[in-house]
Amino acid sequence: MVNQPVPNLPELQTEVTRLHDELEMRDQLVQQLSQELFRLVKGNTGFMPSPEVSERHMSEMRSLREQLQGVEQQVMFYQEQIAARDGEIYQLRQSVQELTDRSRMLEQVVQELPQIYKKKFTERLAPVKEKMALIQRENRQLQAELQSVSYRLAVRTRRTTHIDLPSFPRMGSPAIPTFGDI
Repeated sequence: MVNQPVPNLPELQTEVTRLHDELEMRDQLVQQLSQELFRLVKGNTGFMPSPEVSERHMSEMRSLREQLQGVEQQVMFYQEQIAARDGEIYQLRQSVQELTDRSRMLEQVVQELPQIYKKKFTERLAPVKEKMALIQRENRQLQAELQSVSYRLAVRTRRTTHIDLPSFPRMGSPAIPTFGDI
């Protein structure tokens, strides 16, 4: 079988309509010829055709039969083509339906993706937030302990070592030291 490009549905319908019209026209011609022959035969019952006329009629009849056989062959050929195209159309419709269903499914998945990603992100973020909260609590606790230890250490250091801090003169004495002895 030769691979031919698959015409689209409107082209196939146009071709089927054209073939149908051509078949109807040929049927009408055959009908008209039959009626004309019947009228001629019925109207001339007493007429005896001469052998030359009879021979001519016979050759015309053979020619008409050959044409009729040709038309019948064409009709069979076109019917086979129509049947094959009907099969192709059925397959194409099935494919279109399957692709439409798949497209709808994919569209629904795409519409649901933001919610799915948000949910997954929230699920993954929850343990991180918990760990971060735990670390912050530990950090605050450690800072509080550090401040407590620093304060206690400062108080101990002050008690155990008496550091002589410079004493500053009271209000009556000069506020600026003099360097006269130097």
